[in-house]
Amino acid sequence: MIKKAVKATWDGINFSRRLVVNIIFIAIIIAIIASISSDDNEILVPDGSVLTLNLNGYLVEQKRYVDPLDAALAESMGGSDEPAEILVDDVVAVINNAAKDARIEAMLLNVQNLGGAHINKLDAIAQAIDEFKAQGKPVIASGYYYTQSQYYLAAHADEINLHPYGGVSIEGFGVYPVYFKDALDKLKITQHVFRVGTFKSAVEPLIRNDMSQAAKEANKEWLSHLWTQYKDEVAALRGFEKTNFDETLDSYLAKLETVDGNSAEYALKYGWVDALKNNQQLREQLIDLVGLDEEGKSFRQIGFNDYLASFKLPVSFDNPMTEKVAVIVAKGTIVDGHRKAGEIGGDSTAALLREARNDDMVKAVVLRIDSGGGSMFASELIRREVIALKEAGKPVIASMGSVAASGGYWIASAANEIWAAPSTITGSIGVFGTIMTFENSAAQLGIHSDGVATTELKGSSILLGLNDKMAQAIQMSVENAYKRFLEVVSQSRGLSVEEVDEIAQGRVWIATQAKELGLVDKLGDKQEAIEAAAALASLKHYDVKLIEQSLSAQDIFIQNLFGSATIKSLISAKAPHSASVGAAMQFDNLVEQVQSQVATLKTFNDPEGIYARCLVCAVTD
Repeated sequence: MIKKAVKATWDGINFSRRLVVNIIFIAIIIAIIASISSDDNEILVPDGSVLTLNLNGYLVEQKRYVDPLDAALAESMGGSDEPAEILVDDVVAVINNAAKDARIEAMLLNVQNLGGAHINKLDAIAQAIDEFKAQGKPVIASGYYYTQSQYYLAAHADEINLHPYGGVSIEGFGVYPVYFKDALDKLKITQHVFRVGTFKSAVEPLIRNDMSQAAKEANKEWLSHLWTQYKDEVAALRGFEKTNFDETLDSYLAKLETVDGNSAEYALKYGWVDALKNNQQLREQLIDLVGLDEEGKSFRQIGFNDYLASFKLPVSFDNPMTEKVAVIVAKGTIVDGHRKAGEIGGDSTAALLREARNDDMVKAVVLRIDSGGGSMFASELIRREVIALKEAGKPVIASMGSVAASGGYWIASAANEIWAAPSTITGSIGVFGTIMTFENSAAQLGIHSDGVATTELKGSSILLGLNDKMAQAIQMSVENAYKRFLEVVSQSRGLSVEEVDEIAQGRVWIATQAKELGLVDKLGDKQEAIEAAAALASLKHYDVKLIEQSLSAQDIFIQNLFGSATIKSLISAKAPHSASVGAAMQFDNLVEQVQSQVATLKTFNDPEGIYARCLVCAVTD
């Protein structure tokens, strides 16, 4: 009887579960049909409206792959732990389209929620803003508080407004890695490091508690070049001297004292902003400019995402009859094997290059690099595919984004030409190897390892430690890898090995320096690189084709299913949102930095344990 009762109860639970799932499924199908047949989701751009460029997230060359179902569920529950990402190309496309759109009369530049970004990415958007202004359309920037990255864009506006309780923070550039030596020592973890190059500081966080003097000198030099570029641009736009930038605390305190410590008044007095306005005052200004919206409560406007959706097709289609310049993005850490978008897999990125080589309509390729490097083996697989493209008669332009250093330079080296933005961080030609062993950590816990093997080569492991002779062998491999790196650059750049070695040694350069040293051919952005690739292939009429990893049929279905606002509303559980400010934000940034550097260790999967990687290339502003 008990058995039957339990079985009946279980069957009832199963039936109820299936019933609930089926009801939800039917409701979703009905909602899809209703959504398709409804005109409510059609996006209309009001005549005489303001484009509100409300950028929320971090600017990237390529978005990380996120499982569509996870993304939809996270969004429906009030957000995601992953930081939002915005494609630079999407922002540029929106601004360029709006510049020609007669329905758009002005732009409100709202960068309040824009995360940090390298000058290279900001400059691409800034150029589009300048073109928008050239059409006689005003650009008004407004914010509660401007970070350094946000202000770079705001400086291109006709007018910069600041909230009376806000401020502007421009502090310069710096690199401050987190160092783990004492922590590793306390955990009894033995760190075995093998490196070549005076300035190869990628492993310093594992073996030191501070930055070496050699690394400080090299980093200070390229950071100073980057800072000079920032100051030159902003000072010219705002019409004041570069001495207006505060570079010492004494200078900043003296100026702040003249306005009784009021940050907003400080920004106004010294020319950083044009006016102090609260939200109501800004809204009235824009109503006077373009008029009221249909509800009569605010100004006529359309936001960034809505405007993008109004003209960008969800799926791109290629014209099979036109010749192509293919663009392949190599963004993130270079690791061995296959990786989704946002990371560079040796096999997966090589496959994209091979796809371009096998496509008869692709006549030239732009390899867009935004990477501080990684696995040497994976980098070589990608470089070989670049060489194969050239051998197939298809010219390749390496277009460097924010950073193309170490392994990022390795994969660029074989291109017909290397293009970089003036602010690109590159070089860092050097290699290292690193192995952690835990024999002391395990012994502390009373765990030991012992046994026998047929050769001495089997006598090392994470619990046995590293044999001195094996360590010597690894160091020899690293030195050989460095020699190969020098030869790779020497052969492709027309420099002697000795000349390359003199500017290598793991040293980081800004692109303006790299061009003088022969590591870069020309300074220019991605569009200029595309035009250069077309010229090399003698193309006058061509389309640009982005070659990237395609989503599976299942991913596309889920993305379309949950892409509808109607569907999202069925599963939404609204959660409160709050903005992190002050000390909380700084603490979050510290945690993210530590997590990022720890996560980096997980990407060390080179078969030989040898890496061309630049850790200091992550600039803080």
